[in-house]
Amino acid sequence: MFRNVMPRYEILSADALDQLDQGWRRIVTQVGVEFSNDRALEMFRAAGQKVEERTVFLDPEFVLEQVAKAPSEFDVQARNPANSVHIGGDHMVFGAVYGPPFVRAGDLRRDGTMEDFRNFCRLSQSFGVLDSAGGVVNEPNDTPLDSRHLDMIFALQTLTDKFYMGNVVSAVNAQDTIAMSAILHGGRKAIERTPASISIINCNSPLRWDDRMLDALFEYCAAAQPVVLTPFLLMGAMSPVTIPATLVQQIAEALSGVALAQMIRPGCPVIFGSFLSTIDMKTGSPTFGTPESAIGLLCTGQIARYFGLPFRSGGGLTSSQVADAQAGYEALMTMVPTFLAGTNWVMHSAGWLDGGLVASFEKFVVDCQIVELLQHQFVPLEIDEGSLAFDAHVEVGHGGHFLGAAHTMARFRDCFYRPFLSSSENFERWTRGGSLDANARATAIYQKTLEDYVEPPIDDAIKAELEDYVVRRRAELGD
Repeated sequence: MFRNVMPRYEILSADALDQLDQGWRRIVTQVGVEFSNDRALEMFRAAGQKVEERTVFLDPEFVLEQVAKAPSEFDVQARNPANSVHIGGDHMVFGAVYGPPFVRAGDLRRDGTMEDFRNFCRLSQSFGVLDSAGGVVNEPNDTPLDSRHLDMIFALQTLTDKFYMGNVVSAVNAQDTIAMSAILHGGRKAIERTPASISIINCNSPLRWDDRMLDALFEYCAAAQPVVLTPFLLMGAMSPVTIPATLVQQIAEALSGVALAQMIRPGCPVIFGSFLSTIDMKTGSPTFGTPESAIGLLCTGQIARYFGLPFRSGGGLTSSQVADAQAGYEALMTMVPTFLAGTNWVMHSAGWLDGGLVASFEKFVVDCQIVELLQHQFVPLEIDEGSLAFDAHVEVGHGGHFLGAAHTMARFRDCFYRPFLSSSENFERWTRGGSLDANARATAIYQKTLEDYVEPPIDDAIKAELEDYVVRRRAELGD
């Protein structure tokens, strides 16, 4: 787990924050937010909020009272305590890509399978820069739809010893996630004391929380499992084309979701979510790694801190169809502001390709390299007598070189970060080695990593109980 203690890059003035604050208040009072869930509507109605059909018109002060109940920081346990994480403050936690139906390995783009899912879990376990494989790293399209969540949770729990994301397709899937987490961690009380999963609840932007997401929200909040309340905003489609209008909508949507979560269970940990980018106004296709999304990300970090909430945003996002130069620079365009903003929970840190439709093995490696580079870059510079190296100047004198100096010899093994993916060989040696570009080197790295993977140990009795649960529930679900 990485701690980013570098200064935050905040671009909103006090006046700008005040205008955004007025903007979200105007939306929730005059336009309202739709909740497609009868339990949610009844809760808002009982709390004195105006409800017309499925639209709730919220008192901003009521919303802020609920938001204030959410913790600003919290822990999430992993079955290996060394991999437990802290969400909030200066902590940054990284997870793999989430949700693609397709997978790319080399030149082949195809439907994702359960074995692909397991391999991404193995890679996530193996790369130390990742704190979690996440949740739906890819859709395992060769497994039954009604029960595949059981296989995915089981893989996350056994092939990794890191924390994982819960399934949110339905209340039933959420209940299964909670039950399996309880088995893994010693009972429901244990996971209510310290949560074991994080689940993403997306807003159906603009200004609508749908029934399936809200059903899952009720289950996770009741079990005190953290939820990421995330507006899904592609400017020009799900929000207006201007960044300020999109930020205002994002605040209204996220805070309305946070308010409901606190009504379900006061003090339930939540994360201010943000998925904010643009569309190509010629084609309507989503675009990623854009300057607008970077600015929105920086603003989101400042806004979340303004409300005292941890936040989720960023990742290695790209519109590119392959792991090429475009994929690299677009991912970096999103990941740099992710660090500058001090994002607490970073989904899609590794493997995102083709607008999120594809989980790529090569891009997974490239992204892990980017994250590792930035983690080294965002470590404060230490300046002391040793690093000033005055004795080295005395030894070398004028016009010499420092290659053999005592100061260099004592530090040369670890004085500079060495990228695991990059090549710094001269042209002749690179040619003799096969003229491998970054993509080809990434292929070799992920394949070797899978060859060397060792499954983390798990108690046999717990694993057997999880297996029994999966078999029983699969039969009950008709699969």
